[in-house]
Amino acid sequence: MKAGVVHAKEDIRYEEVITPEPKAGEVLIQVKYTGICGSDIPRVNEGACHNFPIVLGHEFSGTIAKVGENVTSLKVGDRVAGVPLVPCMECEDCQKGNYSLCKHYSFIGSRQNGSFAQYVVAPEKNAVKFEDEVTFEQGAFFEPATVALHGLQRVNYKGGKKVAILGGGTIGMFVMQWAKIFGAEEVIVFDISDERLQLGERLGATGSINTLHDDFMEHAIELTNGHGYDYVFETAGNTITMKMAFELAANKAEVCFVGTPTKELSFTVKEWENMNRKEFILTGSWMSYSAPFPGEEWKAVAHYFKTGDLKFDDSFIYEKLPLSEIAQAFEKFKTPGTVKGKILIDSEK
Repeated sequence: MKAGVVHAKEDIRYEEVITPEPKAGEVLIQVKYTGICGSDIPRVNEGACHNFPIVLGHEFSGTIAKVGENVTSLKVGDRVAGVPLVPCMECEDCQKGNYSLCKHYSFIGSRQNGSFAQYVVAPEKNAVKFEDEVTFEQGAFFEPATVALHGLQRVNYKGGKKVAILGGGTIGMFVMQWAKIFGAEEVIVFDISDERLQLGERLGATGSINTLHDDFMEHAIELTNGHGYDYVFETAGNTITMKMAFELAANKAEVCFVGTPTKELSFTVKEWENMNRKEFILTGSWMSYSAPFPGEEWKAVAHYFKTGDLKFDDSFIYEKLPLSEIAQAFEKFKTPGTVKGKILIDSEK
């Protein structure tokens, strides 16, 4: 089969490799689409892979091409989304159902060969079936959509409350929609791009605020009648928005950091004291798994994509490129601001 193989920093090659065979309890997936994740970029462009050579790719969809012995829940031809985490299932965290915290895990597309290829092997439970109403493009977005839902599950979320979404990227748009699906009274999206804010309202946000405006904080608090937001979800991993979350939070609020920071972060005493004075709860969110593996997050995405309640917008996709052009795809990320949305790699071309 053909695959995009990373051999070294800035060295990803479209070449022929051996097609994997599914062992007992595994399935062979014929890959349709794989999204390039932000975590893939430094692995290719900065040489940050765990080992070489390696086939990356972990946000993928496709069809079952072959099943190994003892596979009962899937059959050839089933449409599936890939679940990349392969937990050990034996450690204390796994036994508690905290699979994201497993210290002995493997991961399809980083620690073992992934889906920038025509075929990929995965354990049976790592292929989530979806119906014909769900497109293969949506299938490649299951992983980010489940990450967003897991963030909601990290807090004691209840409907009828006011919610702030900091960051209008793909994850932010999914968190916003989950908040609406599960009954938020109001959901306000915060971003610096009017285009992303308009998308948020198109997808169901009750309001939006451009944080480049000098009076944005005053306006944001006014929308809550001076109380602040009951739930604040930071999805950008940005120093500014992480501090902003503390200021937007209401008394007794719950704040969840879904975004992954990329720079050192420090708070002034006054900024940090917001947590003391407001007595809000702060938590983080990591990946998207719960018991029974892979978790309700994955079932929910399959269901709500099917019903249309979880909306998918064409602007989520920046470009579709054939697998043969995978090297050119990663070149695009070398110019900041060029790629606005997800690049999908089409393994059938």
